[in-house]
Amino acid sequence: MELFDQINDRLSDTLGPMGLIIIIGVLGLALVAITIVLMLRQPEDPLAKLKRTSSAPTGEASRQQLRQSDQNAQLQKFAKFLEPEDGAELSAKQLMLRQAGYQSRDAVRLYYFAQFALGMLGLIGGMVYMNFLGGSAGMTTQKTMMYTIGPGAIGYYLPKYWVRRRVDARKEEITQGFPDALDMMLVCVEAGQSLDQCIVRVAKELRASYRALSEEFEIVAYEMKAGKDKISVLNDMAERCGVQDVSSFVTVLIQSAAFGTSIADALRVYAGEMRDKRVMRAEEAANKLPTKMTLATMGLTVPPLLIILVGPSVHGITELGKMGN
Repeated sequence: MELFDQINDRLSDTLGPMGLIIIIGVLGLALVAITIVLMLRQPEDPLAKLKRTSSAPTGEASRQQLRQSDQNAQLQKFAKFLEPEDGAELSAKQLMLRQAGYQSRDAVRLYYFAQFALGMLGLIGGMVYMNFLGGSAGMTTQKTMMYTIGPGAIGYYLPKYWVRRRVDARKEEITQGFPDALDMMLVCVEAGQSLDQCIVRVAKELRASYRALSEEFEIVAYEMKAGKDKISVLNDMAERCGVQDVSSFVTVLIQSAAFGTSIADALRVYAGEMRDKRVMRAEEAANKLPTKMTLATMGLTVPPLLIILVGPSVHGITELGKMGN
């Protein structure tokens, strides 16, 4: 115990009151750096090497390699640490990133890598500012720890906040553009085009105004061209969008195909409902506006009026009090 107190006193004399914490932080960063270097230099798995060398460069293996060429080989080494081991959690994270518009194979790995990198940068920045730039002068130990760890926590949760904002913005964009997309699909179907052709045309026309919805229709068109089952493609689109209107639209198309009814009639009825729903959303936003304006008007108008009306009386009472004294 005396030896520990002596070491702590020497570190405090040399590095200040946070000397022990600085040493622990530096050791932790050193261990992290050593772990990353060892992982980068680890030898290739013999089974993977044998599989890679024995696979043929042409035919099906070549096509499979082309399909997987967008994966990052550097992130592949950290797959065990940058991907959840639980399959349900991994699927949920992939769905969240796809709803945000990130369709890459490495989206989950990049997400966790961004959390780790920003958290470490924030922690290092907080430690440098508080211990080497004089930011801890006059602060208590609790505030010093808060300002040291706080930037790291903010950096760690920043990617999650960004993805959530992207998901909400993308859902709002899809909701706003979906009635126009249905009207365009109805026109294309009534002009004699098939459902596949009208999806391609709608995706092309919507790219300038509603890019998120255009990308979803393009994915549907590509999957249909690849031979995937149409019902599965539409269900996947509804799951990726995460919008109730799109899910209802997919249900209408599936029921129309199951019962053999006309797709044009189903689109005409559903497009009319979507137009009415958009009008109701606009009316709802307009009805909320007076309440919001009332609160803003009260907050910005009442205090100046009170100052103008009550100010002279308060000043007069103050002057009378001074004269009485």
